[in-house]
Amino acid sequence: MSLSKNTIRRALPRDTVQVTLSSHDTLSGEFNNTLEDFFHFAEAEGILKPDAPIVAAICDGRLRELSYKPTRDVTVTPITLASSDGGRIYRRSLIFLLTTAINQLWPGVKVGVHYAVPDGGYFCQLIDHPQLTPIMLNTLEQRMRQLVAANHPIEKRTIPLDEARAYFEARGDLDKARLLRYRNRQDLTLYRLCENEDYYFGYMTPSTGYLKTFKLLHADNGFILQYPRQENPNELGALTAYSKLSTVFRQANEWLERLHLPDVGRLNELVSGDDVQEIILVAEALHEQRIAQIAQSIKHAYEQGRRIVTIAGPSSSGKTTFSKRLAIQLLALGIYPLTIEMDNFFVDREHTPRDVNGDYDFEALHALDLPLLARCVKSLLSGERTQLPKFDFLTGKQSNGQLVTLHDNQLIILEGIHGLNPLLLPDIDAETIYRVYVSALTQLNIDLHNRVPTTDVRLLRRIVRDARARGYNAADTLNRWSSVRQGEKRNIFPFQEHADAIFNSALVYELAALRPFAEPLLLQVKPNTPAHLEANRLLSFLTWVQPFTPQQLAMIPDTSLIREFIGGSVLDNYHPKPPRNAT
Repeated sequence: MSLSKNTIRRALPRDTVQVTLSSHDTLSGEFNNTLEDFFHFAEAEGILKPDAPIVAAICDGRLRELSYKPTRDVTVTPITLASSDGGRIYRRSLIFLLTTAINQLWPGVKVGVHYAVPDGGYFCQLIDHPQLTPIMLNTLEQRMRQLVAANHPIEKRTIPLDEARAYFEARGDLDKARLLRYRNRQDLTLYRLCENEDYYFGYMTPSTGYLKTFKLLHADNGFILQYPRQENPNELGALTAYSKLSTVFRQANEWLERLHLPDVGRLNELVSGDDVQEIILVAEALHEQRIAQIAQSIKHAYEQGRRIVTIAGPSSSGKTTFSKRLAIQLLALGIYPLTIEMDNFFVDREHTPRDVNGDYDFEALHALDLPLLARCVKSLLSGERTQLPKFDFLTGKQSNGQLVTLHDNQLIILEGIHGLNPLLLPDIDAETIYRVYVSALTQLNIDLHNRVPTTDVRLLRRIVRDARARGYNAADTLNRWSSVRQGEKRNIFPFQEHADAIFNSALVYELAALRPFAEPLLLQVKPNTPAHLEANRLLSFLTWVQPFTPQQLAMIPDTSLIREFIGGSVLDNYHPKPPRNAT
């Protein structure tokens, strides 16, 4: 078959590039135009009407900065501040703005960005320097706003690794100098804003003019850099005082100081040396110490008449292992837990609520048979022999499960994501319930300015566990993650402060333990798929972490919480037994 000559023409070389938007509109421009230029044109012409600021783009399947200049025809999707990638770019750029303003006002003063506060902000502290007074904090915010108004460009350059090491060592940035000793690539990209040059893990906005929405708030022994949330990207929300979570964050910082483990660079030194076993053992001892404290608190509450313990937490927080280790501690105190999984109280599949897309919403409170749960709990508290349900996830049907009785030296442990919600057992006296919140609340940062989101660590945990125990590949888990996160925001995070006790399930060494398992799974994600962007981001992040060797993995105790994800837990098939005199 031959093509008609009429369909073929000689083409002259073009000095333009075509950009096709997700709206199927195609724009043409010269080669030196940036993605920012194309988007500005599209917005001015009314072709694009984004609900939030555009801060980056997906360009033929790859995440690109707005400063990127296409050299061939491409298909482009804008990334706004309302997306996960857009939020990360905005927050990273905001930190750069903060450090630049501090450098201008107080040369040589260093700031550490420690952890995220729940309503949208970073808790920050000056390093080895008196903390900012409210007047100084106001001066700092005004300088940041001056830099935003001036719309300074954020530029970048790539330099040899040896040059980068020398640069940071000369500047006294020991955190980055430590980190770069273990970098495999022989170059490093630095970002520059005014006279300030630094390394940041990930992309930036093209200029400071994008960073209009922020606020600095004074806090005990530091300050909060507030940023807009993904759900409401155009304005700042109210910050709630989370006193219980703040206590956990302070405790985590104390643990890191006790371990002399400030960042990933230091962890890499330990993994590459002979001291990692001690870090593992001390981290595990701190976990066990905290579980024992919670068990003692529950014992006291039990003696005061509380017979119900609820345990809640987001996905991959380690609730299962925590519950079993807590049960063992309670047994050591002479209290026998009767563990009930809320998942067995799911309504039949056809009665499950639907979400806005029409899909089953398994994380909604009313996906549970609340009346049946209330009847079972009341029956147990009355000492009656009680029929518990059993849910079959394959058929989507509820059936009869165990027949159980609550004895005098027993209490009920209810485990499930709604354990903190006061509407879970509305007819049960709240004074009879002891609530525990479990989550990975903190994590080692890459360095002073590059945070590791705890959400990413939970995602890595879930990828590893899903592949090992549930037969899901990494793409399956990545594609479900957004829905899981939305459920957490609705059903778990609003109730964190209702907890009587909070357990921080993070382990300082876990990134090194997760990398050997997560990396090969992420490498299997197919290119040019939605999951591939996220897999690439996680892979790039993991390259900064030295992986445990098989010998080092063997050092992790078989009761460790991380074993729930990487395998080898002696608690997998453990279930607390009823009292010996139970019938």
